[in-house]
Amino acid sequence: MLRFRSLASGSAGNATLLEADDGLRRTRVLIDCGLGLRPLTARLAAEGLALTDLDGVFITHEHGDHLGCARSLMRRHGVPLWTSAGTARSLDTPDAGAARPRLVRAGETFAIGGIEFHPFAVPHDAREPLQLRCTDGARSLGVLTDLGHVTPQVLDALAGVHALLLESNHDSELLARGDYPDFLKRRVGGTHGHLSNAQAAAALTALGHAQLTTVVAAHLSERNNRPELVRQRFAAVLGCAAGEVLLAERHGTCWLGV
Repeated sequence: MLRFRSLASGSAGNATLLEADDGLRRTRVLIDCGLGLRPLTARLAAEGLALTDLDGVFITHEHGDHLGCARSLMRRHGVPLWTSAGTARSLDTPDAGAARPRLVRAGETFAIGGIEFHPFAVPHDAREPLQLRCTDGARSLGVLTDLGHVTPQVLDALAGVHALLLESNHDSELLARGDYPDFLKRRVGGTHGHLSNAQAAAALTALGHAQLTTVVAAHLSERNNRPELVRQRFAAVLGCAAGEVLLAERHGTCWLGV
């Protein structure tokens, strides 16, 4: 069985806990850890888990709301960390003898315990950002946050997933009217920034199929979006009531099966 839970989502921090259990072994992997060590420890403890229960951490890119306490997890607590070479450069410190991340590249499959990961490249303003397709061999989850536009390669990488954690960062009109400085508006709304609600809905339309049973909207901007706007967009695509649309809230969500 494959399931996931968002521990945090948004510009203040992002972390998603993924768990697979085949009856013989249980694997727990954290996708991003954009929180401080104390809040991350507290949110894991609320699930009856400790840092030592993590089999690994995957960091999608080096921005602080995704990188968070990755260095401490790897070097002080011995949690193995996987990421791209570009992202790993942000983890470099003078202590040459310290633990190092395990490097992966787009298109190269790797496994952590009972979970197989298929990383793919995305257009985002980071050194070497990767997003993920995750599977236990029976079911698959697509993680698609932090990208400025959806490419054909991204759609190919996520074709046929059974669950999807999908960025719906901002409403374009709210962003345009908001109080962000112009350079930040251009960055957020640009081709290497973040997905708008309309872009997310278009991606969901392209990825929709009968076996896609769980969709969660993620990385909503507190200042440039509204939950009801996201729900309206996603409900129109999913053919459900707006109140049925799942959101990855700032402080997390419940466990969801894939």
